[in-house]
Amino acid sequence: MDLTGARWRKSTRSNGSGGNCVEVADNLPGLVAVRDSKDPGGPVLAFAPEVWRAFVARTPERR
Repeated sequence: MDLTGARWRKSTRSNGSGGNCVEVADNLPGLVAVRDSKDPGGPVLAFAPEVWRAFVARTPERR
């Protein structure tokens, strides 16, 4: 999986206090990549865009 052109952004569902931060790159063709912002060189989860949309649509908001 080539992530060379990935533009990472912090998820709006991430914790704003510096912990539990997830970054998402959704600019890659046919792929949405997700990583831990504290370990940018670490493992990456990859999803088909339709699977990612379904996941985000079903994830409840934090309160």
